[in-house]
Amino acid sequence: MSHMTLREIIQQACEKLKTLSDSARLDAEYLLCHSLGVSRSYCYTWPEKTLSAAEINAFNALLQRRLAGEPIAYITGTQEFWSLDLQVSPATLIPRPETELLVEQALAYLEDKPNALVLDLGTGSGAIACALAVEIPTLQIIAVDYDHNALKVAQNNFRQHARAQVQCVQGNWLAAFSTTELNADLILANPPYIDPEHPCLETLRYEPKQALVAKDKGLADLAQIIQDAKGCLRKGGLLLLEHGYDQKAALQQLLAQQNYAQIQTKNDLAGLARLSYAYA
Repeated sequence: MSHMTLREIIQQACEKLKTLSDSARLDAEYLLCHSLGVSRSYCYTWPEKTLSAAEINAFNALLQRRLAGEPIAYITGTQEFWSLDLQVSPATLIPRPETELLVEQALAYLEDKPNALVLDLGTGSGAIACALAVEIPTLQIIAVDYDHNALKVAQNNFRQHARAQVQCVQGNWLAAFSTTELNADLILANPPYIDPEHPCLETLRYEPKQALVAKDKGLADLAQIIQDAKGCLRKGGLLLLEHGYDQKAALQQLLAQQNYAQIQTKNDLAGLARLSYAYA
């Protein structure tokens, strides 16, 4: 046990992980590199390096957490999003690749508005705001979250990555602002949109429930944002929202009821309705 090589311990971990994870080898490599404090290339360069008993024990402690179903991002404390290595914690959602579509759509709109005022509602780890701040350093960004612990994670990420000005505000969606003080060019959000009864919640049990689940079949927070954003956007400003694949019709109806213009929905790479947007 105390004379295992890097290659052997990765192979052993793969066997244990393959029933749990589609990316068993990647999981094993990430956990081992994290526990050793090395890069993944190290595992390929020194596969015959022998590990000490202490190193094996440290790795096995992380492996047990993964085998219990805890996401890799929470074990390592990091997740890549938009090619940025972001800090995450159990106070924040783990940024998803499909949310990069929201960033792409925002950047397309902001291309000719380098000094725009952008509100990122429910910022969590700050992933969306970080991505925008890296791409357009002249933006003014306000990142809002209800959870103080999530904002601390976001602030760490902004300090490390953001090249634009990002101001953090603690509050519930747009309740912290009066409509007279804001004239935002873009308001975007990836809010909670899962129905409390949805069976997928079991697989997400490690992530903060308040960032996933909303009342009214997952529509309550989306409806609140749609209602309040109208008064916080400048004329012609854009509201951009990520939502569930089966919520397109409901979202378009909510936007129409508040008299937004040019309502559109975009599909993600899997062909599922992923985000809707409209103009004030």
